[in-house]
Amino acid sequence: MKLAIVGCGVVGSSWALVFARAGHEVAIYDRSPEAAEAAVAFVASEDASCAARCRIAADLADVLAGADYVQESAPERLPIKQALYREMDALLSPDTIVGSSTSGFPASSFTGDLVNAERCLVAHPINPPHLIPLVELVPAPATASATVSFVHDLMCELGQSPIQLTREINGFVVNRLQSAVLGEAFRLVEDGVCSPAEVDAAMADGLGLRWCFMGPFATIDLNAANGVAQYCENLGPMYYGLAKEQADPREWGPALIAGIEASMREAVPAQALPERRRWRDRFLRRIVEAKRAIGMELGRG
Repeated sequence: MKLAIVGCGVVGSSWALVFARAGHEVAIYDRSPEAAEAAVAFVASEDASCAARCRIAADLADVLAGADYVQESAPERLPIKQALYREMDALLSPDTIVGSSTSGFPASSFTGDLVNAERCLVAHPINPPHLIPLVELVPAPATASATVSFVHDLMCELGQSPIQLTREINGFVVNRLQSAVLGEAFRLVEDGVCSPAEVDAAMADGLGLRWCFMGPFATIDLNAANGVAQYCENLGPMYYGLAKEQADPREWGPALIAGIEASMREAVPAQALPERRRWRDRFLRRIVEAKRAIGMELGRG
């Protein structure tokens, strides 16, 4: 299968590694030749044999020629995506499918008037996709069911973990969940209940330990003797009360952001952020490897 990358930022470069790691030939294109070269260099830094499967395409027509699947990871600005998709629409073969890495735009906002709209959808990864396997598949109203099935199967074959939404929704699933957590995290700090470091500890040393291998429904199902219905009977009223407290969404004001920024820079100075990201990626790699090993040992629960 021939796979293509259009847009070679951090996400596009990571996708190139995902594709090549699975044994596929990967054509890579970016309007900036330096960005395309950097993507191949990134793949080579992770695995030289994977880099041998990557080639830099001369132009958009070249990268799309003969491609079975295209992962678009262009800048997250709607006019750029709209112009790019109009240009691709005239070049796509009748069988090529295109997934967008967009983290927030519905596919209908940049594919709605295309001839090939039925073969386009959102395939939103969690950054970086070569370490974090989840991919959100979000069809537009015009997306054919066969398109979704194809991308779902491809992501499984690549070693990713796809979830399939039934329709377009703002923020998709992951960012909506993250939005709820971040909203409460900022609220707790703004109200002086605890510090940013303590909020992070509550997640990293508490909820996150369970959530890194089982989701919220699976978690509460095990937190009552007879399962989720009993949990909801026991604690549903408490959570409803909390939801009413949290029903006043707040903007993250400059003073609040500045205070959190100061706290974070005290823990990790700005010049140390690149190394901290590398530390994060090493940690993520070990966690993913451990999850796979434990899952195989336990027969995935």
